[in-house]
Amino acid sequence: MSAAPTSDVWAELAWRGSVHQVTDPGLGARLATERFTAYVGFDATADSLHVGHLMGMVALAHLQRAGHRPIALVGGATALIGDPSGKESERPLLTADRIDANAVSIGHQLEAFVDFGPSQAGGLRVNNGNWLRELGLVGFLRDVGKHVTVNTMIAKESVRARLTEREQGISYAEFSYMLLQAYDYLHLFDTFGCRLQAGGSDQWGNITAGIDLVRRARGSEVHGFTWPLLTKADGTKFAKTEAGAVWLDPGRTSPYQFFQFWLQVDDADVVGYLRMLTFLGRDEIAELETQVATAPHSRQAQRELARQLTTAVHGPEAARRAETAAEALFSGELASLDEHTLLDVFAEAESSVHPRGELDAGVGLVDLLVATGLDTSRSAARSTIAGGGAYVNDRRVTDVDHRLGPADVLAGAYVVLRKGKRRYHLVRLA
Repeated sequence: MSAAPTSDVWAELAWRGSVHQVTDPGLGARLATERFTAYVGFDATADSLHVGHLMGMVALAHLQRAGHRPIALVGGATALIGDPSGKESERPLLTADRIDANAVSIGHQLEAFVDFGPSQAGGLRVNNGNWLRELGLVGFLRDVGKHVTVNTMIAKESVRARLTEREQGISYAEFSYMLLQAYDYLHLFDTFGCRLQAGGSDQWGNITAGIDLVRRARGSEVHGFTWPLLTKADGTKFAKTEAGAVWLDPGRTSPYQFFQFWLQVDDADVVGYLRMLTFLGRDEIAELETQVATAPHSRQAQRELARQLTTAVHGPEAARRAETAAEALFSGELASLDEHTLLDVFAEAESSVHPRGELDAGVGLVDLLVATGLDTSRSAARSTIAGGGAYVNDRRVTDVDHRLGPADVLAGAYVVLRKGKRRYHLVRLA
C-alpha cells in the first residue's frame, strides 16, 4: 500500500475530540505522509456491540476514508479471559461456542462502518481466536512472557486498581490478559505490517504493553493512541438507560428506541456527540451548534444526530421509519404507523389482550381504563377522563361516556391508551 494518505486524519480526529493519549507526538505528521495499517479490538463478550463501541467503529472509518488500512479485531480468544480494564470484578466466563457465535454477529455489525472489500484499500476483519487458541503455554511464556516484566504489568492502572481491592483482587487469568492483547499487536505486525493500535482511554495500558512487546521482540517502532471514554456533560456514564445498554442489534434495541436514545440527548452533550460519532462536516456541525444556542426547543441537533447514527447502524429505511414514528407520536397521528413501527414505538409500554368483539360492539373508555389497569375503579377512570388525563391513540377524550369502536383500531389490531403525560398501554385485539 504505497499511495499517500488523502487527508490529515489526525487533525480531523483531534478537532472532533477523539484524541486523548498518544504514544508519539509526531504520529499526526506521519499519518499525513505515510500509509498505516491500524487496528481496533472489539471483545466478543456479547452477541452485539453497543453504542459505547461506536467510537472505535468511527475511528476505523475515519482512518480508512483517509487512505489507511483498518483492521477490526474481534476478540474470540481474549473474551474467554475477560479484560480487567475498567472493571471492579471479574467477568463471568463464557463458553467457546457462545463466544464464536458472538464473534460472527459482531463481525457483521462492523460492516456498517468499515469496508471489508477485496480491494487493496479494503479493511480486514480478524479473530484473535485463530492464533491465540493455538498457543501452547510454554511457548507463549518463552516467546512473549520473557519480554514483559511483572513490574511493568503491576504499574498499569487496569491491574493496579484491582490489586488494591483485597476482597476481589485479580485472577491470574485476568492478570495475563495484557500479555494476550500485546501478542495480538505482535501477530498483526508480523502478519499485516500493522503499526498502529487505537482504543478507548481505558485501553492505554494494554496498548502500550503491545508497543513495548513489538519493540523488544522485533526491534521495531509501532504506535498507539486513545480516545476519551464517552461521558455526559455531568460526568455520568454514557450509553446506559434504566434498562441497560443501548445495543446495535435491532433485536435488542429497536431502531425506534435507538433513534429515541439520541433524540433525548442533553443540549450540553449533543454537539460533542455530533463531532465524535458522525461524519458531518465542520460547517454543518457549526450550524447545528448555533441551533442549540438559539432555538434549543427545536432539538434540530438531536434530530440530526439520531438520523445520522440510525442510518449508519440500521440503514436509511429503518431511520426513516423511526423518525416517522417519532413525529407521529409527537403529533398524535398514530394512525399513520404500520404494525411493525407501532410495535417498535410501544415495545416497552404496558400491554394487554382483549377480545375484538368488545370493540366491535363499542366498549366504554371507562371500562377499558379499568380493564387495562390504568385506573383502579370506574370512579377513578371517570375522574381521569373528566380531568383531561385520558387519551385514545394520543387524542384527548373528555367525555366520560365515550365509547371506542372499529374506527379506533390502529394497524388492524391495536388501540393505544394513555393516562397523563407518559403512562401508555397498548391494547391488542385478539
